[in-house]
Amino acid sequence: MAYALSEPRTAPGTTSGRTGKVRRSFLLRLAFLVPVVVHTAVFFLYPLARNLLLSFQDYGIRSVYSGDAPWNGLANYRRLFDDPVFHKTLGNTLVFVVVSLLAQFVIGLGLAEFFRRSFPLGGVLRSLLLVPWLLPLVVAGTVFRWMLDTSNGVVNQVLLALRLVDDPVPWLNDPGYAMAGVLLCNIWIGVPFNMVILHGGLQAIPGALHEAAALDGAGPVATFRYITLPQLRPVIGVVLTLGLVYTLKVFDVIWVMTKGGPANATQTVTTYGYQLSFGGLSQFGLGAAAGNLLIVVATAFALLYLRSMRAEDHTAPGRK
Repeated sequence: MAYALSEPRTAPGTTSGRTGKVRRSFLLRLAFLVPVVVHTAVFFLYPLARNLLLSFQDYGIRSVYSGDAPWNGLANYRRLFDDPVFHKTLGNTLVFVVVSLLAQFVIGLGLAEFFRRSFPLGGVLRSLLLVPWLLPLVVAGTVFRWMLDTSNGVVNQVLLALRLVDDPVPWLNDPGYAMAGVLLCNIWIGVPFNMVILHGGLQAIPGALHEAAALDGAGPVATFRYITLPQLRPVIGVVLTLGLVYTLKVFDVIWVMTKGGPANATQTVTTYGYQLSFGGLSQFGLGAAAGNLLIVVATAFALLYLRSMRAEDHTAPGRK
């Protein structure tokens, strides 16, 4: 018995119904995407573009009222690099960033390794150590300003009681001590972040690697050097990159504690840019130029990190 072959018939309205579903799905995804795009454009892209334009203009307090801000090319950047105060802020920023990153990383890694072992109330203690990271920066800076006060600060009272010093230390009033006082506060704030991220990285390392190292006779130092650090390399990159970006833009802590003083001893590019724009000088073009320099440095380090991660992905076992 022969059967005639015929093409299947398409039900009326099926194509148009499918097209309508695709269109509704596209509009739904677009509805979720538009607020993100608008938010990014208004609160991120526009300020960046405006700041870039300001750095090429002679924009002062008169420009706010008159609207007249003539273009001056690279004059703002030349004035910054010819400014001796700005040279000092560059050195202060370098010291502040390097010391903060190293101290936060070393202390955070030590605490992460310590909390890797289970012990009673370990989770509670680890949660309490997160308090510095959760406090508002203004609160942390104010607390440290009180603690480091020359006359009534608890730090000097303890040092005097233990007879470690003969006279109160002017932590925030002497150019030789002010940077140390600000660094103490910033390190205290950043250690919990390093601890949490590095603790997660340590937990992800397979225990079989450490067991194999122990069977081969490797000691704690060798195990840490040849197993723990290589396994932590991607996490370390994330911690240092994010820490660098955060530390470069630290403003609240320094401003609350010293306002960049005394004698510009704690002045960084961030605080100096704020003073140029809003600290009475009203040189908005110069302040914008200082801010752009920070953006360039942070972007450069972020791109270097992404490039190193991409190189590691290509050289990882099993990848061609």
